Amino acid sequence: MVTDADTDKSLLAAIQGGDRAALAELYDRYASLTLAVAYRILNNRRDAEDLLHDIFLESWRKAATYNPNRGTVKTWLLLRVRSRAIDRLRTFAVAREHGMIQSAAAPESPTANDDPSLAPDCRRARQALEQLPEGQRLVVQLGYFEGLTCQEIATRCEIPLGTVKSRLAAAMIKLRKALSSHWEHADATR
Repeated sequence: MVTDADTDKSLLAAIQGGDRAALAELYDRYASLTLAVAYRILNNRRDAEDLLHDIFLESWRKAATYNPNRGTVKTWLLLRVRSRAIDRLRTFAVAREHGMIQSAAAPESPTANDDPSLAPDCRRARQALEQLPEGQRLVVQLGYFEGLTCQEIATRCEIPLGTVKSRLAAAMIKLRKALSSHWEHADATR
């Protein structure tokens, strides 16, 4: 049985060979999800769309850097989105600090055209996140949704850096276990 992960690996291999149709298919599969993650971090639709474009161009150029031993193609894309979005937030903050750009406008309200097919995954992720103890949930939210570093989380929460790191590690183990058991069950029923 061919899984989504197998299809993604095949698409990335084709992209490495210069197959534009494979890039288009990968884009179709993950544009909505990557846009949602970018928007969640950046709080600006236009910036999120710009980042989405950059991520898929980067995927085209750097497809060979994908290592299947480190995670799925989906994870590879989402980590790139998160990392680049955080970089942009920091760049914007420095530019504002030096008077190079205006202060950030009020966040845009979410649009109604979010991909409804992602709702079940979002719901499961939200439920898994809600099952975490408060301290673990807080460090995940600050780190992944607000883009704070471990040191920034420690400062904001007034807790030691080591505590932040251990809570984050424990939370990720619990989230991975909760979500992988569901996806393994879903793959087995296909």
